[in-house]
Amino acid sequence: MSLTFSVLASGSSGNAIYVATEKKRVLVDAGLSGKAMDQLFKKIDCCPSKLDAILVTHEHSDHIKGVGILARKYQIPIYANEKTWKAMEPALGNISTDQKFIFHMEETKSFEDLDIESFGVSHDAAEPMFYVFHHEGKKLSVITDTGYVSERMKGTIKDSDVYIFESNHDMNMLRMGKYPWSVKRRILSDVGHVSNEDAALAMAEVIGTKSTRVYLAHLSQDNNMKDLAHLTVKQTLAEQGFEVGKSLKLFDTDPAKPTELVEV
Repeated sequence: MSLTFSVLASGSSGNAIYVATEKKRVLVDAGLSGKAMDQLFKKIDCCPSKLDAILVTHEHSDHIKGVGILARKYQIPIYANEKTWKAMEPALGNISTDQKFIFHMEETKSFEDLDIESFGVSHDAAEPMFYVFHHEGKKLSVITDTGYVSERMKGTIKDSDVYIFESNHDMNMLRMGKYPWSVKRRILSDVGHVSNEDAALAMAEVIGTKSTRVYLAHLSQDNNMKDLAHLTVKQTLAEQGFEVGKSLKLFDTDPAKPTELVEV
């Protein structure tokens, strides 16, 4: 089995991504209830009892809601950096010491045939970080929950085969929407979320010759729409010289429906 994955859920109501090889199966975040997580795994014909690790990106509830429940139910090890552990531990409930592991920022850990590289992002959390997965020359990069994409981030995720990339909001919808200004300011800040257009401009700098798939992730339920995000990213990439729909394809994600389990 090559590197396979499914975006189980993505959005402000909950996030979870499944990544697997022949020897290892990991979950990035579990931001839905334990029951909902079990149902999502059933939809891709997988079982969370076979997970080797849960990797946590940061302590916000839409990323950790089901972490403690899954870990206790299936005896799954949890990996996060020290500041994230400190911030999220009260929300997880009782976790056995032998299930707690530290994954430092800017570190690469080897899980047999799967190498996982962590990198920092800019978000209003204790020490938010995301992950790049390496397996037999294939590269899958996950980057959401960041106010901007720095040159350092771009260097880490550059030339990936697949991207799961934040495309959080449409600028006009956010500005004209119902959110109070304090919330709008937070989203628009350097520690908030990237817009459709800014996401596409960052993609244009990292997409390489072997890049084939981009999944638009963490769309706002109030300030974005799938069709709008898709169109904006496609048009912006086209302006940068990319022929979307041929060798490079865009895919949607959903808050409650997993993407198809795909081999990289």
